[in-house]
Amino acid sequence: MKRNKQIDVRRALALASIFNFLCSCSKGCLLPFLTLYLRQLGLTPVMTGVVMGAKHLISLVWSPVASLLSKHYNKRRVVINGSLVCSAAVALVLLLVPLAEVHKQSSTCNATNLSSGSAQGLGVNPPTSSVLPETSETRPHPKHPVSHPGVTFPAKTIAGGKSASVTSHHRQQSVSVGVDHSLRGSGVGSSVVPHVSSSSAAAVRSKRSDFKSGSVEPQREKTPDERSRFDFLGSLKVMDPQHQLFFLILIIVSVWESVSAPLEWTADDGLYEYLDFADASDRYSSTGPWGLLGAACGAGGAGLLVSQLSCLIAGRTPRSAAHFYCYAGLAALALPVACYLPLYLNKKRDRANGLLKALQLVRGSPRALLCAITTLLAGAACSAVDNFLLWQMQDHGSNELHMGSSLALALLSQAAFPLLAGRVSKLLSPGRVLAVGAASLSLQCLYYSFLWGPWAVLPAQMLSCLSGGALWWAVNVQCEDVATPEAERSVRRVYSALSLHLGSSLGSFGGGFVVQRFGLTWLFRAVAVGLMVWCVCLMLLQWKAPHQRRINYSRLLAANASEASDSESEQERDWLDKAMEYDRSNNNYGRRINQ
Repeated sequence: MKRNKQIDVRRALALASIFNFLCSCSKGCLLPFLTLYLRQLGLTPVMTGVVMGAKHLISLVWSPVASLLSKHYNKRRVVINGSLVCSAAVALVLLLVPLAEVHKQSSTCNATNLSSGSAQGLGVNPPTSSVLPETSETRPHPKHPVSHPGVTFPAKTIAGGKSASVTSHHRQQSVSVGVDHSLRGSGVGSSVVPHVSSSSAAAVRSKRSDFKSGSVEPQREKTPDERSRFDFLGSLKVMDPQHQLFFLILIIVSVWESVSAPLEWTADDGLYEYLDFADASDRYSSTGPWGLLGAACGAGGAGLLVSQLSCLIAGRTPRSAAHFYCYAGLAALALPVACYLPLYLNKKRDRANGLLKALQLVRGSPRALLCAITTLLAGAACSAVDNFLLWQMQDHGSNELHMGSSLALALLSQAAFPLLAGRVSKLLSPGRVLAVGAASLSLQCLYYSFLWGPWAVLPAQMLSCLSGGALWWAVNVQCEDVATPEAERSVRRVYSALSLHLGSSLGSFGGGFVVQRFGLTWLFRAVAVGLMVWCVCLMLLQWKAPHQRRINYSRLLAANASEASDSESEQERDWLDKAMEYDRSNNNYGRRINQ
């Protein structure tokens, strides 16, 4: 960018706001509902927590690295456009994974499977019968014979294989057909369990005969290393289908996060450097509220849309796939805006050193360190809520309309806090506002453990004005207190990384384990108790922590200027006094001579 080129700051802010709105709206359509889709796929709470925790860890590590690389090679616009396209494409790959149809959790689409859905009162999936095929011990025996074209045999032949009415020639064929019938009836693809056919049995018998006749040499004894290696490979082959599904989803989500993580940091850095070049960096924060509004519109709109669809789209696709289509469509809509997004490359600004300096500033201030611990715990608690709140609502009869409305209300409530920030700052100090925000989040989690109906969650969502809005307002004030003018934005990123990524990953891992072991209700109660205990400790530690006077750099510069002017005036007065004294002495000397 040439310096003589005219810069339109209003146009740049308008494009950045539209881009931020569309990207946040795209994420709001899918990400809040992602754990609900993982539940429909048949994953347990522990598996769901591991997938979401890995997603946050990848974003924590890869976002700054990818942003640095895009800046180093001056490929920011390529990275932004590629991230939009690839993230939309990889997200649609998840639709290729077949749903466990027995455990669809939609209250309107599960009328025929109420018995299977009633076992999920504690938020834990029933045994993995939706993935594993039925065996002779678990499958009830029908009273009437099972008939297939060309083969007729009683069902006891499948279970025990002791019926004398079936010849030995048809026995192996009956086993294969019976397994096919049971798999089709349970909704599991026939590719999960290998068929036992007559050709495979004949091949096994031929290999045995060749070994007995001596045509095949006996295998040598394996070494301990080879034995352990073959044992590991054998364990992969005998892995149950649910764990195979889990690793497949983990790989897809990891690739998805790897291509989508660089988007936010890269676009944010380009915009800030553009405004800083135009001496308008003070207007950089004006694009922030558009992200919350976009997320609210995405969550509410997607919930309303999916709730109006039939159970199956086009007769075979579940209606939850509409979340992925909305995500991809809005990402494609943001692509033209990204082509005109204002970007600037400032090679003199080293962001890596800025982040290290920000970490040192946070570590050197006791109050900033307490704020960092609070954001870490709040991020873990918010992650547990985001991952499993929809599970709790679903168990109490909520559908996508209730879920989307509650998510939109929480985001709008959080976006409305700046309207109250002036009055709150007059009543409470930033440290107390931080404690109030953590306490409000604790009350929210406690309320979530006592839900009783589809719309019961709405009153608690109003507290997001304090638990989210007030908490982050206090964090921003703490950033201004501890940071130098050049490092203020880096300090904010340190706090956001602690909360949104590191804390969220820890909360996902721990939340999945607690839900698996104790249930959804005790997860929210444990989070509420932990946050309330920390609020008490925070107030005591803030009372003991030394008060650091906030540095006002504008006053400091004014004071330095006044001191410099005072010193200059003093030097001028000193020079004038010396000259007058010298003149007096000369006059006195002349008078003495005349006398």
